[in-house]
Amino acid sequence: MIREYIAEAMRRAEYEKIEGDEPYYGEIKDCPGVWAAGRTLEECRKNLEDTLDGWLVVRMTRGKDVPALGNVTITPSVKVA
Repeated sequence: MIREYIAEAMRRAEYEKIEGDEPYYGEIKDCPGVWAAGRTLEECRKNLEDTLDGWLVVRMTRGKDVPALGNVTITPSVKVA
């Protein structure tokens, strides 16, 4: 379930080149606040996936909803206060 969610989110990622030391920028608009940068596109993708992973952990441990991505959903079985 989590692997499928991450795979679907990464398929939805959008990338662009920006100015700076890390000229590759990526974000997943369906997952608010999930963005990353990198020196190469591949580094940016890895950083974005790491950010997404942390974002999921925080949302699930705080009992926050995880937005559905098409037919892919994550429903925490227990909400932690």
